[in-house]
Amino acid sequence: MTTIDTPSTDPAPAACHSAPGGPHGYSGEKEAHLKRLRRIEGQIRGLQRMVDEDVYCIDILTQVSASTKALQSFALSLLEEHLRHCVAAAAAAEDGGEELNAKVAEASAAIARLLRT
Repeated sequence: MTTIDTPSTDPAPAACHSAPGGPHGYSGEKEAHLKRLRRIEGQIRGLQRMVDEDVYCIDILTQVSASTKALQSFALSLLEEHLRHCVAAAAAAEDGGEELNAKVAEASAAIARLLRT
């Protein structure tokens, strides 16, 4: 038996910023993100400890680089989830033209900020 895909009549998911505490793109991975951020926090605390213990500069810089890369990786993951959730929802909305343009501009600005760092 063949099935035919029909457009969903369900409303598109609410935009990311429509309700405080509402479902955001990262909500499904919230615990994993929190675990990742705690690990990054541990790296930063390690940097503080290294400075306190007068560790060699280059060793500290190596850890700064690792911490920076960890934050960049987290940011890219969050950006991807934003695109998949918020931008996709705006694109799927019947009257989402203005919202879609706003979400794309918002994502573009976030990308530009990430590239400047």
